[in-house]
Amino acid sequence: MLKNKITNKAYLAVLVFIFLFIGLGLSVDNKEQKGLVTYVDGSAKKQKLADVQWTNVELNTEVTGGERVRTFVKSRAELELAELDKIRMAPKTTIDILKLYEETKEQQRETQVLLQEGDLWANVAKKSENMSFAIGTPIAAAAITGTTLRMNVAQDSTSELKVYKGEVIITNAPESKDVVPKSIVPYEIEGPHEIPGPREVTLEEWALIVKSMQKVKINNKGQVTSSGNFASTDSDENSDWVRWNLELDKEQK
Repeated sequence: MLKNKITNKAYLAVLVFIFLFIGLGLSVDNKEQKGLVTYVDGSAKKQKLADVQWTNVELNTEVTGGERVRTFVKSRAELELAELDKIRMAPKTTIDILKLYEETKEQQRETQVLLQEGDLWANVAKKSENMSFAIGTPIAAAAITGTTLRMNVAQDSTSELKVYKGEVIITNAPESKDVVPKSIVPYEIEGPHEIPGPREVTLEEWALIVKSMQKVKINNKGQVTSSGNFASTDSDENSDWVRWNLELDKEQK
């Protein structure tokens, strides 16, 4: 019962936001409110978030705000947004495109993508001050500028973020501006242990600065379990998925 209270609170409190603000002076017209599928290998489908009907995703399929995209076993897909931002989906990955260059009351162009489950690679260009780009998971929030990153969400909603280039501020706070971020240092929290039963638990809010070649892991309660550096020689970094993305990023420069 206590676990459910904590998990539900974390789910309601947080949604990962990756905001990119940098002076590039990009303009967005109505045509750019649609993204484009620029690569499909295997099977992928999409649906409206409020619908139950799925349709096949093929090369040059358009994607818009309010749609869900899913890849299946032995399948990959790449989405291109505004011709500069690339999002690649590993096998068995599901994302919700909540907003796609929608204009806010503050006259900003806002994009929000929620990673429900799976492995996502993002190569997002620098943005002007009137644009924001956000990627979310159920348990954490991050703000970045001109960044290449990888994000993974497991079935139990535990998450891992790796930054390959740029800088990310990741937080479990509903409003990251209310928490002063600190640079990460490698550490691990204590393992599972018995706690007093049923009572309301207040989760401590945190914000960490994750720089190039650093990573952070977060459990399904929105708590950091480990953080620190990683190296290109790590076994996970020599996987076919990582090598494929690095090669594509190099080709698409």
